[in-house]
Amino acid sequence: MSTVRLPDGFLDELKARLLPSSVIGRKVKLKKQGKEWVGLSPFTNEKTPSFYVNDQKKIFKCFSSGLGGDVIKFVQETERLSFMEAVEKLADEAGMALPKATPEAKEAYDRRQKLYDACEAACRFFEETLRGSAGAGARDYLQGRGLHEAAWARHRLGFAPDEWRALIGHLRRDGFSMDEIVDAGLAVQKEGGAEPYDRFRGRVIFPIEDAQGRVIAFGGRGMTPDAKPKYLNSSDTPLFNKSQILYRYKRAREALGHGEGGGLIVCEGYMDAIALTEAGFGHAVAPLGTALTEDQLALLWRVGPEPVLCFDGDRAGLGAAHRSIDRALPHLQPGRSLFFTLLPDGLDPDDVIRQRGRAEMDNYLESAIPLAQLLWERELAFDSVDTPERQAGLDQRLKAAAGQIKHAGVRTAYERDLRRRMNDYLWSQRARRKASNLAAPLKAESKTAGLGLVARVLDNPVLMEVGGELLARADFPNTDTNAIRNAIFDLLDQNQPLDRTEAKAHLERLGRTRASKLLDDYPIAPPITPDGPEGREWLIALEQFGASDGSDEDGAGHAEDDANTSLLSWKRRHRRVAERRAMRARINEAAEEADQN
Repeated sequence: MSTVRLPDGFLDELKARLLPSSVIGRKVKLKKQGKEWVGLSPFTNEKTPSFYVNDQKKIFKCFSSGLGGDVIKFVQETERLSFMEAVEKLADEAGMALPKATPEAKEAYDRRQKLYDACEAACRFFEETLRGSAGAGARDYLQGRGLHEAAWARHRLGFAPDEWRALIGHLRRDGFSMDEIVDAGLAVQKEGGAEPYDRFRGRVIFPIEDAQGRVIAFGGRGMTPDAKPKYLNSSDTPLFNKSQILYRYKRAREALGHGEGGGLIVCEGYMDAIALTEAGFGHAVAPLGTALTEDQLALLWRVGPEPVLCFDGDRAGLGAAHRSIDRALPHLQPGRSLFFTLLPDGLDPDDVIRQRGRAEMDNYLESAIPLAQLLWERELAFDSVDTPERQAGLDQRLKAAAGQIKHAGVRTAYERDLRRRMNDYLWSQRARRKASNLAAPLKAESKTAGLGLVARVLDNPVLMEVGGELLARADFPNTDTNAIRNAIFDLLDQNQPLDRTEAKAHLERLGRTRASKLLDDYPIAPPITPDGPEGREWLIALEQFGASDGSDEDGAGHAEDDANTSLLSWKRRHRRVAERRAMRARINEAAEEADQN
């Protein structure tokens, strides 16, 4: 066949349309194994499967022969086709038309190739300048940010000298025309015929690569506090459109391909992406000074279904996260969403890694919240919901947000999820108001603070099923209430009946006559159902006496000092660990049942 010049993006689109397991599965019997497909090698006569296909990473790997690559490579190897023959075959299968081999197409291809060459030559010039005498200040800056020479090479960092035409002169000596230099975005041509000048001057340079790893543009950071703008990107060119590219995309995609994960990490700037990479998060990328676009979302989802967007925890970072929600909502699909990490204290990833270490950054990323949760928090924070009208406003905003989702199934799931969150929140607000009324008289007088809550357990032992952990953690502000609470756990440890008679007898044996008398004088509580309104109000009121983790959960400074205290404390603490998840599940179930009734 005649030589055809493929336009940029053609191969990426071709591979995006093809599922490797489907193409390869026509020649190899594949079996699903976790995230991959496994089969016998088509290249050797093996008996134990060592041939793997990964649809997410768009690759195959044959360990018996050492071959590997994408679907184009597989078709080349199995059908003995040239590269272009394999592309033509797969393009026909994917419904893509190959461009015609015309003189005009060849001329356009050659022109683009010259622009690639100009960008590559500029990148080498910037790298050399960083290491020369003119780059001393830039070297100091990078080292101050924790980046040393090995990192400069890994990321091809450079420096643009603070001169008007240093790069232009270098590229002209290398044989590039002024038109090529301007068209590559390396020089600025003002209207009126004035002489062009270097776009980047006195800046640390970050090369921007396309999905094939070719340098197509640059970002430059000013070296002085008054540099305007602080960051400067190449203008759009025939090679570069900042809304369609992510910084470090190819490298991050390859890094994720060597491990497991739900998707790429997206941060706000070049330095953040580099800092994450140097700390071991090689699958970090960054948009180029713009809000995340639909094209960039498509790039992210092409690599993994659940990328994590990591933003500074300040107002600007939160605003960027909210804009990303609106951009993503129409394109959500089953198994394809976003997660968010909002860093605290106005820190960015570079700050976190340098000040708090890699492990802390890892914790933040592992704690990323789903899009649905951040959407709920945004709409809830928009206005108070203390009146029926404002509650209706929240409901309307949530419905409008879910309505942006094009996929019917995902839209229905979001409507259901957001409705549940709203019901849970409104119920908890009502319950807390009731609980505060319940707890107020109990807290009013220190001699009996919390006594009614503890007494209710003896009158309704079934409350321990949902409140055992909270009762064990409660820190009542007087010794008598703590003594009665301890007696409850003593009776449980001794397999004794849990009622007032047994509790009073136990307190008398311990010499806690005053506590026994308080319990005897306190009115008997009516029956309480744990999953009913009174039971939930009891739980919320008990939370008012919650002790913080690590405190003496038996009421340090108030509980009695006897030989059994440490043993009982250990038993209660050991039992709480097993009860915690079950208790939370029961509370959630009770709330859901209440919402339905």
